[in-house]
Amino acid sequence: MKLTDLRDNPGARKERIRVGRGIGSGKGKTGGRGQKGQKSRSGVAIKGFEGGQMPLHMRLPKRGFNNPFGKDYAEVNLGMIQKFIDAKKLDAKKDIDHAALKAAGLARGGKDGVRLLGKGEIKAKAKFIVAGASKGAIEAVEKAGGSVEVIAKGESEAEKKAKRTEANKAKKSK
Repeated sequence: MKLTDLRDNPGARKERIRVGRGIGSGKGKTGGRGQKGQKSRSGVAIKGFEGGQMPLHMRLPKRGFNNPFGKDYAEVNLGMIQKFIDAKKLDAKKDIDHAALKAAGLARGGKDGVRLLGKGEIKAKAKFIVAGASKGAIEAVEKAGGSVEVIAKGESEAEKKAKRTEANKAKKSK
């Protein structure tokens, strides 16, 4: 083996095809674009176009629904809260609210507050101030000697409807 014998494996370096460089290259004249038509012209990129056939993204059924009035709660389970209390990341003697849970790293997101869920068990006596709680969660907290205060963030739809009907009655009576 000499230094002059060193070379790449056959096919390791492939020369790029120079399109439109004479009939002898095999990619001359039309440059592999066929003849005439929109795709033979420059500056054309037809993404998702299937020649007039209904495109795949339109053939597939629509799925799901995004409720514009839906509430965004940070859901927190009682078992995780107990774990954080045991690890001294949460203080059970102070009120546990959205700010406390966020500071501990338990509540992510939840622009409408925290919703307490009953998965796991809680042994610590704690006072919770949350935007919502499941029946099981409230029972478990009260069984442990704590309390749950549910505060409504904003008005519910029923309250808004009641205000509207009162306003309409007031207009009609005038």
